[in-house]
Amino acid sequence: MSSLRSELSLVILALCIGSANAETAALRNMTTLHASVVRLSDLFENAGANSDRVLGPGPGAGGRIVVEAPQLKAIAQQFGVDWRPASLSDRAVLDRPGRTMRREDVLDAVKSALLAAGASADCDIELSDFTPPLVPIEAETRAVVSDMDYDANAGHFAAVLSITGEAMDPINLRLVGRVDDTIELPVATTRLLAGSVVHAEDAHIARVHTTSVRGEAAHRLGDAIGMQLKQPLAAGQPFALSELMKPAMVQKGADVLIELNSPGITLTAQGQALESGAIGEHIRVLNPTSRAVIAAEVIGPSRVRAAPNALPIREVSAR
Repeated sequence: MSSLRSELSLVILALCIGSANAETAALRNMTTLHASVVRLSDLFENAGANSDRVLGPGPGAGGRIVVEAPQLKAIAQQFGVDWRPASLSDRAVLDRPGRTMRREDVLDAVKSALLAAGASADCDIELSDFTPPLVPIEAETRAVVSDMDYDANAGHFAAVLSITGEAMDPINLRLVGRVDDTIELPVATTRLLAGSVVHAEDAHIARVHTTSVRGEAAHRLGDAIGMQLKQPLAAGQPFALSELMKPAMVQKGADVLIELNSPGITLTAQGQALESGAIGEHIRVLNPTSRAVIAAEVIGPSRVRAAPNALPIREVSAR
């Protein structure tokens, strides 16, 4: 009999120990998700044998799911979790942290697709009404552009952006935007007035859209520096060769010194410029004494040179 009592005591002791070691499930009030699905263990601590059971999809990056007491009770009963709500205010909040995808990564993907479609390597890309999407904070994302529709003449494109990564659902977005080819050219550093002579500090090299270039433009700083502007030029605009001229050394209406070189002798006379001109240009000059008009080459400030056999273009009647 004593032996039977001893065995019974051992059984009771074992049951007590086992009961003491069994852990009751506890509600997780706040959980940060790092996967695209919700598991039973995201809702309860010590959820038992079914703790890794997937309950359903989780929220997207930056999203949240709130599970209220009635639903928690039903889930616990369904999967054999030893938990009951203490009150109707019990709830589990599941957050999925997110980060904004880098715009540069999207532009790199778009540019790769545009280059494959024939765009210039120096093109400038502008996305219309595009906000970079949120992606899971821990995900290493990859952006790929497909279905590229590129109109080179209009400078427009439309495409599909696909963003993938581990532990996230793919994101597909429609993109539209502009493409402008660019070129490095000398541009005005500040606004320059008509008649200004371009100095070194007035110009610098910059990348500009080819659509902003009208006609043939200066391609080197040396093509613009030292030249005179025929028209005003806004800051940041390239220098059109048609709007550049050599600085005038002789002004229209100004007195000039006329040189006439013959073998062994140089004659000089006073005259009046009927046109403005830069060095090397030929202008009309009036001889006040004879009232004759001759063609002469500008050779310096207020100085012109007439050919030895220069004939009068016409005579100007005295007034």
